[in-house]
Amino acid sequence: MELGEKIKAARQELGLSQRQLCGDTITRNMLSQIENGSARPSMQTLRYLAQGLGKSVSYFLEEQAVVSPNLAAMEAARQALARGDGAGVLSALEEYRTPDGVFDAEKGLLEHLGCVLLAGQALKDGRRPYAVTLLEKAGAVQSIYITAALERQRLLLLGRAGQKVAGLLTDEDDALLLRAGEALEAGDAPRCMALLEAVEHRDGSLCQLLLGEGAFALGQYEQAAFHFQNAEAVYPRQACERLEVCCRELGDFKRAYEYACRLRN
Repeated sequence: MELGEKIKAARQELGLSQRQLCGDTITRNMLSQIENGSARPSMQTLRYLAQGLGKSVSYFLEEQAVVSPNLAAMEAARQALARGDGAGVLSALEEYRTPDGVFDAEKGLLEHLGCVLLAGQALKDGRRPYAVTLLEKAGAVQSIYITAALERQRLLLLGRAGQKVAGLLTDEDDALLLRAGEALEAGDAPRCMALLEAVEHRDGSLCQLLLGEGAFALGQYEQAAFHFQNAEAVYPRQACERLEVCCRELGDFKRAYEYACRLRN
């Protein structure tokens, strides 16, 4: 019995629907692809499914004789991504060997995310040509896990790097975010904040990050800290760096120390 068939059989044995097994962690479409054999789950997804089905991971892998030589590289890349270390992600993936039916799709996603993370840091350091190279590399990566939202983030960073992407951004909010980022880089924090006021959907991570940067530049540390906390999940390193300073300026030295420790981990 193939892996997907085993998962489906175990689910049906428990009387679970696809929606019940997916929860909020994976989509029904992804589970359907896994069950019909058109996609393979990452180890993280397989662990989640195994837990929901009351089985061990080995139960689904036994008799498959599928052992990937890329497991160590993938684990190292995942850990680097969790740290917000784009360079570490790409370094770990240098050891990856294709083709690999187990990990190729996830490897593409990790490579994309690693490039985008490193490009964001390069922009922050003023290395625009390097950022553009990384973002173009990310755009060339193929993976079923690269969503429209991730591609939008890549295009916005390309715009911040000085590339002409306005024609590719059909959403008015995207154009406003791009112009706000340009104003911020030009040292015009008031204009940045004025542009962000016109954004309709302001709860997105990039908008929250830019709001934090604008408030930070204006010395509004309490407001900046609020926005950086909202952006921290997607931009962990940049947000933590700023939050450490905000907390220190606000006299909350305990929180400042906590953020400093996160940066060192």
